[in-house]
Amino acid sequence: MSAEDTPTPPAASPPVAPVAPVDLDAKGLRALAHPVRVRLLGALRRFGPSTATALAQRLGVSSGTASYHLRQLGGAGFVVEDSERGNNRERWWRAAHGGTLFDSSTYVEREPEATFLYHQAVAAAHARRMQDAVNEYAMLPAEWREVSDMSDYSLWLSPEEALRLGEEVRGVIERYRQAGAGEAPGGTGRVSMIVHVIPEVDESPASDVPPPTASGEE
Repeated sequence: MSAEDTPTPPAASPPVAPVAPVDLDAKGLRALAHPVRVRLLGALRRFGPSTATALAQRLGVSSGTASYHLRQLGGAGFVVEDSERGNNRERWWRAAHGGTLFDSSTYVEREPEATFLYHQAVAAAHARRMQDAVNEYAMLPAEWREVSDMSDYSLWLSPEEALRLGEEVRGVIERYRQAGAGEAPGGTGRVSMIVHVIPEVDESPASDVPPPTASGEE
């Protein structure tokens, strides 16, 4: 088990100062439509400035892979060099924005492949974070085990109601985030909330009509 995988309680280090989010455009979408880049950017936003070597260890990729994708993210404006920490031997990188805003309904027709790859990369990153939390659960202090929650709900909603639900949930999260934007008080730790509001895929039984044969004959 590597140091990256060793279960630890949530860190109580001071949070990184919040930075305004960025609206994802077509160029940015294509640059970010890669699973390693999504994870690199997420790590810099969550844990603060770092080097390619440290990020590679955290993500379980080679330092060369991390360096390459950091340069691609830098070219697209998602990360910038942290000149105050860097030296002649190794660059330090930091996130240029505090989050990403993406109007998927607009780009799903204009950039269908990039939209799919970006959504796929985000879903994979969320699933990995969830699995990491499950793997570490038994080794967390009791007070953190008690507050951990995994729930899912199936609701009948109109599109307008689903939109309002997402906005209200994000509003609650934003209140807590603003309250903790300064120095982290004692007894606090980093907590993740992963919010998905997704229309359910129709899982109706398959038709009883047999599929046609290869030749098209009955």
